[in-house]
Amino acid sequence: MNENRKKALIFGITGMDGSHLADILLSKGYEVHGLIRKASLDNKKRIEHILDKITLHYGDLSDPSSFKRIIKEVEPSEIYNEADQDSAAVSFHNPYYNSMVTGAAVGEMLEAIKGTDVCFFQPLTSNMFGLAKESPQKETTPFCPQSPYACAKVFAYHLCGFYRRLGVKVSTAIFYNHTSFRQTEEYLLPKLVGSAYRIKKGLQDKIRLGDINAKIDIGWSPDFMEAAWLMLQQEEPDDYIIGTGKVYSIKEMLDMVGIDMKNVEVDKALLRPASTSVLAADYSKARNVLGWEPKNKMEEIIKIMLVHQDKKE
Repeated sequence: MNENRKKALIFGITGMDGSHLADILLSKGYEVHGLIRKASLDNKKRIEHILDKITLHYGDLSDPSSFKRIIKEVEPSEIYNEADQDSAAVSFHNPYYNSMVTGAAVGEMLEAIKGTDVCFFQPLTSNMFGLAKESPQKETTPFCPQSPYACAKVFAYHLCGFYRRLGVKVSTAIFYNHTSFRQTEEYLLPKLVGSAYRIKKGLQDKIRLGDINAKIDIGWSPDFMEAAWLMLQQEEPDDYIIGTGKVYSIKEMLDMVGIDMKNVEVDKALLRPASTSVLAADYSKARNVLGWEPKNKMEEIIKIMLVHQDKKE
């Protein structure tokens, strides 16, 4: 094995972002390791095409001793933490668990690599801005989180800043909404695309949604993972906003995927207990420092998703 080959450890490698990141790192010649939770159901679907090219290690973010052991065994040059409880809506039902795996676990990871040359990537969320004081938001926009999930991410953000001041090479990305064909229909755009396909085929009559006037900045997961990699190649660690800078209402997205309003049922039960402002990314810092631009915006993303939906069915 080439001793100069970079070695990456991905927490959350079986998720949408983690699996796309693994693809990208393999294409760049990395030795890729991933943390995976033991589950009763097969949770390797998103990485089954690369199982012979990566090394998996069993652990859990709720058990710091497990991921500390993995870090010690792997001795990675880069760590990407793509594992957390990533649903703002679900976080209202389990705030304690969310604060532990999305927030406190980050501190345990950073403590484990303190004093080393390991580069660490921590994804954050635009939901931290919540009731934003300005739009679009930039790295200096004050946080006003509106969910336990967003609060946990703010905690993680400050942990990263603290450990960076102690010399840890940790960079963060404030990610805006992003998707791909590897995301489940629990999330907005896959739900719209899947429902559009089934309605067209006569397999579904209605799609249930919350606030159809909500405006969202949605990007493409592989583009965002390329940004994550770029951050760890910089001389100095830093914080960056990653998004497309363009927002669309859910009503506009319905039109783009081909769902008529007669097939839409607004369900108040799907409304969040606390809403946010319109969250739009000012990614000019990432463009200027990293040379990063989103390659795929809404029109391209929907086209890719619709083609993949046809193939899947």
